[in-house]
Amino acid sequence: MIHEKAPPSLAREIKEDVIGADQTESRYYYFTEAQIQQKRGNLDKAIMYLNQAIHTDPESPYLQRELAILYIKKKDNTRALGILEQVIEKFPKDIQSLIIYGKLNQGLNKKEDAKTAYEKVLTIDPQQQDVYLFLGGMYMQDNELDKALKNYQRLIHRFPQSYVGHFFIGKIYLSQGKLKDAEDKFQQTLALNPDLEEPHFELLTIYKKLGKEKKVVQLYLDILQKNPRNVRAGLELGLVYHKKGLAEASQKLFMELGARSILEREIVRQVIQLYVDSKQYNDAIVVLQGMLQGAPQSSDLFYIAGIAYDGKKDKDSAIINFKKVAPGSRFYKDAVVQISFLYQEQEKIEQAIGYLEGVVQTIPDNPEFLLYLGSFYEDTNAYEKAENVLKQGLKVDSSNIRLHFRLGVVYDKWGRKLESIEEMKAVIDLDPKHANALNYLGYTYAELGENLDEAERLIKAALKEKPDDGYITDSLGWVYFKKRLFTKALKYLEKAVTLVPDDPTILEHLGDVYLEISNKEKALEFYQRSLRKKEKDTADLEKKIQGLMGEE
Repeated sequence: MIHEKAPPSLAREIKEDVIGADQTESRYYYFTEAQIQQKRGNLDKAIMYLNQAIHTDPESPYLQRELAILYIKKKDNTRALGILEQVIEKFPKDIQSLIIYGKLNQGLNKKEDAKTAYEKVLTIDPQQQDVYLFLGGMYMQDNELDKALKNYQRLIHRFPQSYVGHFFIGKIYLSQGKLKDAEDKFQQTLALNPDLEEPHFELLTIYKKLGKEKKVVQLYLDILQKNPRNVRAGLELGLVYHKKGLAEASQKLFMELGARSILEREIVRQVIQLYVDSKQYNDAIVVLQGMLQGAPQSSDLFYIAGIAYDGKKDKDSAIINFKKVAPGSRFYKDAVVQISFLYQEQEKIEQAIGYLEGVVQTIPDNPEFLLYLGSFYEDTNAYEKAENVLKQGLKVDSSNIRLHFRLGVVYDKWGRKLESIEEMKAVIDLDPKHANALNYLGYTYAELGENLDEAERLIKAALKEKPDDGYITDSLGWVYFKKRLFTKALKYLEKAVTLVPDDPTILEHLGDVYLEISNKEKALEFYQRSLRKKEKDTADLEKKIQGLMGEE
């Protein structure tokens, strides 16, 4: 939150003004009331009083800055920017206004305006140390390294003891491949502030690039000597030992980290950040296997190991590790979902069903588990079982949109259209913008050849939520086909084919339209394309093709 403290001498400043005594008292009264109202959280009243204070002294940049800050607190950034621009125009050397203006533009991602404001501040007063940091951070974020370097060089010229300036110059040199210059700067940083850990890790990056293995190991040991609980150093040194074949030293570090991870969640977070998020899955597995020797029952570690194995496409090992996550773990629900997906990806639907049936038997009231089990029953055409578990889920959570939607799909596949319609209506009642339910209900009406005006309204509402969805576009075209508005149908179905070129149903729909407008050549082309993509239920389509070919 941007905030500027009121000058302690404000009362004296007011009383020394050339304005009259009554105005002086009014100004101070209004300003004080504004502060009181602000502390009470009454920002509108604070703004009212501050405006009255400004009315008594329109030449005070401080009061106008305070007004801008109030608007920022109200999240009315447009008004705040306008006020600050007026102040800067009238008082172009008012540093505090420029800084607030820069921060506000920075927060609004108006980067160039923010940079310009900060540069002006440093031109007026090069002693504004924090502004160098604001500006340098922005230049580095935008990869303007030459500008960032000049900025930090100005900083350490003015403030030679600024370890932050030396550190970021080192970062820039490192990114430019100037390893020796970068090393010197990080060493200077540590000379100014020996307790910093980040420069040590930057030096490690340099020594690894240069292949200085002894220096790498010694630097990790130095970090751990100063801070034996440094997780990153322990993890990375453990991997260094592992790669050097020093199994005992590696194991000792990993086991200690594993034992600590039971109480220190930060350790698991760092494993994820260092190795899983960066997709270094082999390293992650080495680390986690070592840590599990120190915490052999850790559900957290088994879950992250599952993620790592999945990342390297070893799905069987991923499932083994996910299954070791205990029901009481914070990761248990996610592990169950991951196992379900992995079975599905391997097309092991029966194994997925057997696994989930066991889970549901133990935990019968988790709607998400019931949803996945119902979906797998649906995949095997076991519609009655799917209905039962989905309804079981709805007994637990009657407003669960995903359960209602899935049950509607099951009823549709089962041929129970009226019940499918009711479930889709239930979804729309719960979420009027649910594009898939709107589309499903509209398309169902179109297929039944009823409520076509309502079908058109529903699908247009769905298309508003997902304007480039090929399947919804197809549905609208199909409604127009059913309404015998073939020109409109052709427009939307042609667009649907461009969005989803290989869907057999969409291709067949477009063939039907061409047939209705007597373009038999085009109709045959799209029927044949549809047949090449269709894997089952091809009899009707083959009949259409044979009929057209027989006419030739």
